[in-house]
Amino acid sequence: MQLPLVRMQEIIRIEGLTKHYKIGDEIIKALNGVDLSIGKNEYVALMGPSGSGKSTIMNIIGCLDTPTSGNYYLNGPDVANLHDNQLAEIRNKEIGFVFQTFNLLPRYSALDNVALPLVYAGIPKDVRQQKAKEALTSVGLADRMFHKPNELSGGQRQRVAVARALVNNPSIILADEPTGNLDTKTSHEIMALFDQIHAAGNTIIIVTHEEDIARMARRIVRMRDGKIESDLANIPSVQAV
Repeated sequence: MQLPLVRMQEIIRIEGLTKHYKIGDEIIKALNGVDLSIGKNEYVALMGPSGSGKSTIMNIIGCLDTPTSGNYYLNGPDVANLHDNQLAEIRNKEIGFVFQTFNLLPRYSALDNVALPLVYAGIPKDVRQQKAKEALTSVGLADRMFHKPNELSGGQRQRVAVARALVNNPSIILADEPTGNLDTKTSHEIMALFDQIHAAGNTIIIVTHEEDIARMARRIVRMRDGKIESDLANIPSVQAV
């Protein structure tokens, strides 16, 4: 069931965002004047067909790319036009990423993979190890800490990726097609985990093309042709089990 939105304390505000790419003599307008606000502890699914702009806006929200024009306020400051080093620092502090392909380092244990963001943040090793252990325990992998990715199932690898996203206590968890490489049962287990993370107070944005996955979020933003087509609150009709 979809309902009108009730605004919450703002964590993301996007105003008049555009992103244009030049390919040969042609200008591709990936985003064409997007306005979007996301509140603290919201659980948002970002949907749209190929070419709708959802991947572009995900990259900008994740500070992986900058817009052609417009403003992007993250926890207050406008980060739309920062330099690469500044964006990298914000990414590490503010955003936890979960990817479809897990993006784990194959020669590292689950524990070392989860601790990586803390290495970049300059956290001492003993603190890194403790925080990584706590994050892995929170996703149900206390008994798999020293396993390497090839010793884990797909669902377990995604849980490691979720733990890595959580370890820095970021403002936002940004998940790009997090169930795309998983079977239905495992997908529901991962979505149940996102439910728990949301219930604990985290802000979650999931980019997906799957309707059943989107319906597990509390808000669905649909994009088409570089613009927001609809933006409605959602009462999940399918529960992750």
